[in-house]
Amino acid sequence: MTVSVFDLYSIGIGPSSSHTVGPMNAGADFAELLRSEGLLERTAQIAVDLYGSLSATGQGHGTFGAVLLGLDGHRPDTVDPDVVDTRLAELAEGAPLRLGGDGPEIVFGIEDIGQHPLTFLERHANGMRFQALDEAGEVLRERYSYSIGGGFVVHDGEETAQTETSPAEVVFPFPFGTGAELLEHCRREGMTIPEVMMANETVLRTPEEVRDGLARRWRIMEECKANSLTRSGVLPGGLNTRRRAPEWYSSLREQDPMRDPQFWVEWTSLVALAVNEENASGGRVITAPTNGAAGILPAVIFYATHYTPRATEGCGVRPWAELTEEQRRAREDIAVEFMLVAGAICIVIKELASLSGAEVGCQGEVGSASSMAAAGLAQILGGSPKQVCTAAEIAMEHHLGLTCDPIGGLVQVPCIERNAVASHTAITAARMAVFENSTPMVSLDDVVRTMKITGLDMSSKYKETAEGGLAVNVALPVC
Repeated sequence: MTVSVFDLYSIGIGPSSSHTVGPMNAGADFAELLRSEGLLERTAQIAVDLYGSLSATGQGHGTFGAVLLGLDGHRPDTVDPDVVDTRLAELAEGAPLRLGGDGPEIVFGIEDIGQHPLTFLERHANGMRFQALDEAGEVLRERYSYSIGGGFVVHDGEETAQTETSPAEVVFPFPFGTGAELLEHCRREGMTIPEVMMANETVLRTPEEVRDGLARRWRIMEECKANSLTRSGVLPGGLNTRRRAPEWYSSLREQDPMRDPQFWVEWTSLVALAVNEENASGGRVITAPTNGAAGILPAVIFYATHYTPRATEGCGVRPWAELTEEQRRAREDIAVEFMLVAGAICIVIKELASLSGAEVGCQGEVGSASSMAAAGLAQILGGSPKQVCTAAEIAMEHHLGLTCDPIGGLVQVPCIERNAVASHTAITAARMAVFENSTPMVSLDDVVRTMKITGLDMSSKYKETAEGGLAVNVALPVC
């Protein structure tokens, strides 16, 4: 099915879209369900159970606190990151939840959440059960919810995640669920991929609203990077992972004050590191398509807006503050076109495979983001629709089998560096794809379907459970 890019690029907080953003939304959804059914004021007790990956790595991913915040009426796209720690500290000290934000006060803490790390519900590895009980302990309402990746949540009784663009409600002029269908639209109509995407998006918004909405999300990516460059010390969670972005930034400003193209690897690495360090500390990010892979698109967009011929001809490598309004708009236009194309690839991946590390491993997160970024950059480099899809295929092909094995269950090691390396893969894939125009042996649809099959074959210990790989072969620091 075709969904809006605004469903794909959601605004959230770190460290994980499937383990933080999704559970927070699921908790808030449950409170709103109780309200809609007239059960909110009758609720005297709450019970929550987490299953599989959500339980196994929930502590390091902030899942338990996210559930509490969701029940407390908060949403990841609107909650102030600075408020999160304060409110969680209050709840840890025994302050009651305000169910739904303004409902009954209920004493419920992290220690009350049932944890079932070895139990995997049939529908998805990231399962949750919510129960509302009355004074006598009778269950008023029960709901199972599943965080399926990218912040999307599916509840029992629903076929798909609730988004602003349900196929039952919206008829797009150019619907697609495969790369072949996308390319056929382009061939038949004589359109580029961003033109197809814009035609679909303008069913819901004006062209200017689409442009401004995506430009705003790119600016949030840039703000995320900028915030990270001001922070030093170590990341939270107990691994004592050192923040490197501020030191890198200081060194690069000294070594490369004029942004010489020979330093593109270091600058794109810096952007990826900065965004993912901010994500790891619970800061605001854009899920692109997930939090764990949120640094890849910003890094490759940085390359697109600073080192491509289109960028250097329009606004060069100068900092934002030194650009004219016309040059700023030109840079935004590059980012918007990039994100439209990357969103098209994300739709294909979401339809044919998965964005969830708990379902298919990190190939579904970092692999998907690298594939999306490669496509976006190929477009900015002047690639044809076929070359754009080839770039996406090359990037995904070289992430097949990538495991999700975070040390300590934290989105830090190897996740942060992995974003930087994947951004370089995306850039290489894009440049390879536009260098020639031959038909690849492997199509985009072939590689995405293969990614899903590979993920299903993968042992669960390599799928966001912290039970295999680096998670068990690297000793945790003794604090």
